[in-house]
Amino acid sequence: MQEYTVCPKFEEAFSLLGKRWTGLILRSLLDGAKRFSEIEESIPGMSARMLTERFKELENAGILERIVYPQTPVRIEYKLTEKGRDLAPALESIQVWANKWCKGQQEDNTVPSNSQRA
Repeated sequence: MQEYTVCPKFEEAFSLLGKRWTGLILRSLLDGAKRFSEIEESIPGMSARMLTERFKELENAGILERIVYPQTPVRIEYKLTEKGRDLAPALESIQVWANKWCKGQQEDNTVPSNSQRA
């Protein structure tokens, strides 16, 4: 019998992307840069501390970028890098799967396609 092992790159990706809240943060940033409070409001039940922790992890992985606008008061936005935007097809596929198989709230949670996002 042939032994099967998980691809180390796949394992590395899921160790980051599979963490609680990470997918929801990425999904909320698919349509562009947002401020901390906008993301926090869009994901009920997630604490500000957890959002900050996930931001740091995603920024360290090169998936998220923190942009500081030097004005008074200082404005900070978060946006996906090219590496983060490359996750869009995977997130869209998960949304399609969820629409088919998950019994969540009965609202339209579809992710716009790349052509609709532009």
